[in-house]
Amino acid sequence: MKNAHKHLLSPLLYLLILSAAHAQIPKSLEIPLQSQRASVMQRIGFTDITINYHSPAVKGRELWGKFVQYGQVWRAGANENTTIRFTHEVKVEGQPLAAGEYGLHMIPTAEEWTIIFSYNNYSWGSFFYKEAEDALRVKVKPIRTEELREWLSYDFTDRAENYTIAVMHWEKVKVAFKIEVDVHKIAVESFKKQLSSSAAFTSEGPMNAAKYCLDNGVYLDEAMVWIDKSIGAKRSYSSLQIKAGLLAKQGKTTESETIMREAVELAGAGELFVHANGLLNQGKTEEALAIAKMNVKKYPQNWQSHYSLAIVYEKNGDKKQALKNFETAKANATDENAKKQIDGRIKRLL
Repeated sequence: MKNAHKHLLSPLLYLLILSAAHAQIPKSLEIPLQSQRASVMQRIGFTDITINYHSPAVKGRELWGKFVQYGQVWRAGANENTTIRFTHEVKVEGQPLAAGEYGLHMIPTAEEWTIIFSYNNYSWGSFFYKEAEDALRVKVKPIRTEELREWLSYDFTDRAENYTIAVMHWEKVKVAFKIEVDVHKIAVESFKKQLSSSAAFTSEGPMNAAKYCLDNGVYLDEAMVWIDKSIGAKRSYSSLQIKAGLLAKQGKTTESETIMREAVELAGAGELFVHANGLLNQGKTEEALAIAKMNVKKYPQNWQSHYSLAIVYEKNGDKKQALKNFETAKANATDENAKKQIDGRIKRLL
């Protein structure tokens, strides 16, 4: 009985000794991980999209359907949760998803993958995953490729001003999902906040907000309020030109032309040069010539005014007047780069 009793106590004694030995190791000790931590970030407009993950290697394993089982929730990386964070509301594969940080999981199959965005962004891997915590699920087709990616990675590809494609690539499989951002809405909301602080006390702040809206053809009513505030602080060529553009967008052609005439009267040599060039690009050569001549009359010693007039004459086929004004522009220019640029135009005409 005594010997039997000893055999019964031996495993317990072993466990106690092992526990005591482990207790000697500091719990805070960090050692290098085989699946290394990685992070990628992409900004679209004002929106930051960040994916944090651990990157396992293939190591010659048969992955899909074997190491990563089909039909099972997978952590889409290694170690603790892979996470994805959006600083503003987005659309993923056309479905809305609020700003925040989400656990990123995937359910692979041979023909279709389910991508899961979970409110649980803090657990270890997918071991504690609960469908009840899903914020969004979308389905995508896996992409087979000949490019072998030994280490799992995430990238952002095919970027545009209002979307990006997030791609998980491991072994010879890519899984991509589209993330769209309402850049203009977020930008205008940001402008409103910024213009409720110190930026509101300058002419440039509201003017730049209005110009953004005009250039992109969005939120024109807000833009008109902002440009009026800018003009109220300081009437300038730039602010009046923007108002003229907004009036034109509203179909108020006569009012737009009146404002534009006032803008031209306030313009500097460089601004008149840009204005004449813009008219020229629109095929309005007579109007461009009138503005260029006005520029030379107002600023006879400025090289840009003569350069502008020379370009208009060249466009109209008047080589003699073009050369004359290019030579005057060169004589008035003080910047060597400007002189070289003018020389190039002269040589082209000779």
